[in-house]
Amino acid sequence: MANTRNGRAFLSIAALLCMVASCLVQASELGSLRVGAAKVDITPGPSELPDHYRGILDRVFSRAIVVDNGKESVALITVDAILIPDPVWKRLTERIFAATGIAAKNQVITATGTHSVPASWSRATSSNPGNQESATGWETKIVDSVVKAKQKLQPARMSYGQGASYINVQRDIFDPVNRRWWEGADYEGTSDKAVQVIKFVSLSGDPLAVYYNYGVFNVVTGTLDLVSGDITGAASKYIEDSFDSGVVAVLSAGAHGDQNPIYFQQTYDLREIRINEYAKQGKDIRIAMPPPGGTGLDRNDPKVAKLMKQQERMNLSMGQLLGEEVLHVMRHAKREVSAVRIYSDQRTVSCPGRTRLNEGRGGMAGIYEDDEPVELRIGLTMIGDVAIGAVNAGIYSAIGLRLKRESPYAHTMITTAANGFTRGGYVPDDASYGHETFAVLNSKFKPGCAESAIVNGIIDMMPDASY
Repeated sequence: MANTRNGRAFLSIAALLCMVASCLVQASELGSLRVGAAKVDITPGPSELPDHYRGILDRVFSRAIVVDNGKESVALITVDAILIPDPVWKRLTERIFAATGIAAKNQVITATGTHSVPASWSRATSSNPGNQESATGWETKIVDSVVKAKQKLQPARMSYGQGASYINVQRDIFDPVNRRWWEGADYEGTSDKAVQVIKFVSLSGDPLAVYYNYGVFNVVTGTLDLVSGDITGAASKYIEDSFDSGVVAVLSAGAHGDQNPIYFQQTYDLREIRINEYAKQGKDIRIAMPPPGGTGLDRNDPKVAKLMKQQERMNLSMGQLLGEEVLHVMRHAKREVSAVRIYSDQRTVSCPGRTRLNEGRGGMAGIYEDDEPVELRIGLTMIGDVAIGAVNAGIYSAIGLRLKRESPYAHTMITTAANGFTRGGYVPDDASYGHETFAVLNSKFKPGCAESAIVNGIIDMMPDASY
């Protein structure tokens, strides 16, 4: 009798699991892949530039890929901007949904992190209406990039590949001379070199779009005071030019909260020149946050002019190197599929907060008091067997590496500064909280929570996408 009862219980559990599995499969049905891609120029006009901006080095864009399987649609959108604040993100998701029918949870809106697009331009809110008109036009162009991408939907195939690029480097370094933490090229530090690529082609094999993931700070052109998409802007343009602009190359900004370009003059000669110039005025900025852009640098000084010209060339060089690696991966990504399941979700996690009581950019201990909890918005988008995690923060490379290491899906990437931006600032991995660098010192997240909240939170969403 007991065996009969146990057998019935087992059958009931099995039936329940089958029902759950059935619901999950229905929520992510297999369908024929369709893809459309577009880019829209969002370069600000002369009247929209802050006073210290000198013009335009290169055009900046909103790029979008819409992926559809007849059951679900997702929009992968990347904007050349330092970040997209929560109020702007919310307006964008609502407007994109109204224009395309793509739900907010199915939109992955990423900022490239370029420091060469006016931050104030993308931050207009109802409480900061000064540039509201410009920002509204800016948002309209972003929405338009998604609308145009959806209009171009066509039957397609996709493939995944991975390569490596060495243009990034850990920027938390313990200075052997000054014996304190500072910014520099730490060749031995944790750094994710992976270049992850999703390639989309038409049924006839013509490339349509590429979604590539890499973690590096877009700061090379920051001192030039010229509008620029920086390294990844140059990389996307290089990829697109390689196909005579028949392809849209969309960056997915990887975990780069501690990853500077490996050759970055602002950390060295230009920084020393600016420190000396301010010292003549009786100001010590050695451990202070640097002034914006090229403030405090004499552009008529031949040495400054030479260094800045070198920055321009270095930007193009590193952009080409990254672009070439994406092209290399595209050439060898051969396993193509034309039917996929699509799944997306977003959630909010919370961690204990803190407020810093002292100042200084680095090389000192932080003093803190407890503050209210800080929220993080995390997301997951599955396209076939590719998992795209998302977080609305600048996170350290080790966190992205841990997610990829622990994910049940071999093809896992993470896009950061995505779907708004947390008020908590940078998110160091747990082991980096001992680094007395500005990203760690100014993080509003108390140690011991955010790393696991991101990794476990994204992985916990993955069973919901079981196929």
